[in-house]
Amino acid sequence: MESTLRRTWAEIDLDALKHNYKTLRALTGEKVKFLGVVKADAYGHGAVEVGSTLQTLGCDYLAVSSLDEAMELRHGGITMPILILGHTPAEQVGKIMELGITQAVTCKAKADEYSAEALRCGGTLKIHIKVDTGMSRLGYLCDGGHFDTGVAGICEACNLPALEAEGIFTHFAVSDEEDEESIAYTKKQLALFHRVIEAVEGQLGRKFPLHHCANSGAVALHSDSYMDMVRPGILLYGCGPQAAKLGLIPVMTLKTTISTIKTYSAGTDISYGRRYTTARTTRMGVLPYGYADGFMRVLSDRCALMTDGGAAPQRGRICMDMSMIDLTDLPTVQVGDEVEVFGRRASVNDLAAAAGTIPYELVCSVSRRVPRMYMENGAVIKRELLLRM
Repeated sequence: MESTLRRTWAEIDLDALKHNYKTLRALTGEKVKFLGVVKADAYGHGAVEVGSTLQTLGCDYLAVSSLDEAMELRHGGITMPILILGHTPAEQVGKIMELGITQAVTCKAKADEYSAEALRCGGTLKIHIKVDTGMSRLGYLCDGGHFDTGVAGICEACNLPALEAEGIFTHFAVSDEEDEESIAYTKKQLALFHRVIEAVEGQLGRKFPLHHCANSGAVALHSDSYMDMVRPGILLYGCGPQAAKLGLIPVMTLKTTISTIKTYSAGTDISYGRRYTTARTTRMGVLPYGYADGFMRVLSDRCALMTDGGAAPQRGRICMDMSMIDLTDLPTVQVGDEVEVFGRRASVNDLAAAAGTIPYELVCSVSRRVPRMYMENGAVIKRELLLRM
């Protein structure tokens, strides 16, 4: 559905996405396969549009969190391999096989359930085995005293009927951190992953076609982890601390407009809670952009938004549908002017730092009532609104 409103919107620059993909592909090398992470609606950028672009560019794999996300991609015409990283109930195995999707297997219980259901459906389920090397979340536990039992469990899963173990992977906990302790921890995880692969493949007498572990942080900082395939997520979208260093460009620019400007006397309280009081005669702009759009309330009085006249400090508590910016020192800014929340002129990394969070959360928080406008060669090629009508 298309929005009829020029209120608050996100511009998704597909040319920037193409640039980022080609830049990362050049970095990792032609022999390394490329898995683009498009879970959470491609980090708020639009999974179908992003996935379609990556498919056209020759990307090898996509990754999502759930079967529903995978089904959305298939419904959107994406035919390339898709890996589900998260939980899928065993009763959905038939649907996974029907759609030609790959499922992560993280423990014995899942392997057994998936094998039994695949047998019942009369097919073969393609899987990737996940190894827990220190993330302490999902995967076969193989660290320390768990090594032998973990290896045995992985081998058991790989030998179950109706399961095709195409890949084995792990996930790094601090690969994006550059301090010595974090670098050492990542090296430890990688070394353990290599040990597990060697032990499992030795016992099975065969190799996995795909070994992968390099998330965005590892792609940027740990080239020794590339293996057969890399899994960049946030880097694809030009966000994160390493993005600029690699020459990557922000794909999303979030914009809003000035709907009203009012002038207040000194001593006027602004917004809920009266937490901001004007210290002088103040020219205040009202934006149709609030926490229901993704403008986190914690950012109240802690950030500035970019106008054509310069940065405008945000004032007062952020409301559900609106927020205020101080235009006193920006006399040329008028009603109807565009304001950039984040993008190429205002880094989402800086806004995330002000909120005490990471850029992932901000781009994923852009709500469904914010239309996405897909751009190529500086022109809008598609408008999308997720609201139902």
